[in-house]
Amino acid sequence: MPAERLQKIIAAAGVASRRKAEEMIVSGRVQVNGQVVTELGSKADPEQDHIRVDGKLLQGPERYTYVVLNKPKGYVTTVSDEKKRPTVMDLVQKVKGRVYPVGRLDWASEGLLLMTNDGALANALMKAASNVAKTYVVKVAGQPDEAKLDKLRRGVSIAEKGGRRVRTAPAKIRLIREGDNPWLEVTIIEGRNRQVRKMFEEVGHHVEKIRRVQYGPLALDVPPGDWRNLTLLEVAKLKTAALGSKVAKPPARPHS
Repeated sequence: MPAERLQKIIAAAGVASRRKAEEMIVSGRVQVNGQVVTELGSKADPEQDHIRVDGKLLQGPERYTYVVLNKPKGYVTTVSDEKKRPTVMDLVQKVKGRVYPVGRLDWASEGLLLMTNDGALANALMKAASNVAKTYVVKVAGQPDEAKLDKLRRGVSIAEKGGRRVRTAPAKIRLIREGDNPWLEVTIIEGRNRQVRKMFEEVGHHVEKIRRVQYGPLALDVPPGDWRNLTLLEVAKLKTAALGSKVAKPPARPHS
């Protein structure tokens, strides 16, 4: 990393404004590698040099980590669990930087889980209005007929925590494997608690297996229990998807 002006480094670390940082340098409150620096034009490398302000070592600007995990069944999507069940944090112990799950997959669900320490992006993605598409592969008990699938496509009323009922946004559903317990691909733009399970229960079918295979621009491409870092392009696409809510509003539902 090229050397930068000291006042810029101090400001980027959130210690003080650039103007205030200049005053700190001139008054001898800043050290670089153990030496007091009072020259305003002085430069340093924030990656290599030890910079202290009032004796306190400067931490560089927050470096964000973005990870996609393939969550297996039997893990809860929390940082800790009072029942002492395994959590997704057990699977990402080798990730550089402490990351947190974005949204959640329940204990019995599998598949793609985004984890990051970028709080602003996580909040933007979890807002109900973000309209980030999530695609699941679902195995259901019994064969839902076309009328039931159409009902799900249009949106059904499901119970939220506390008993309040909400109507789901329109969903995309297609049959991918026929059978007594068929597999379906389901794409939704919301992320309500246990939403896909509740939708199928509402039309009389129990979900036996559920795996998330896509989250916005991210596709599931690591084995169960494994993770990988996102590429810069994937991070950029995710940010675009999260911001999409500000320009792309869901279509108005016609009055029934």
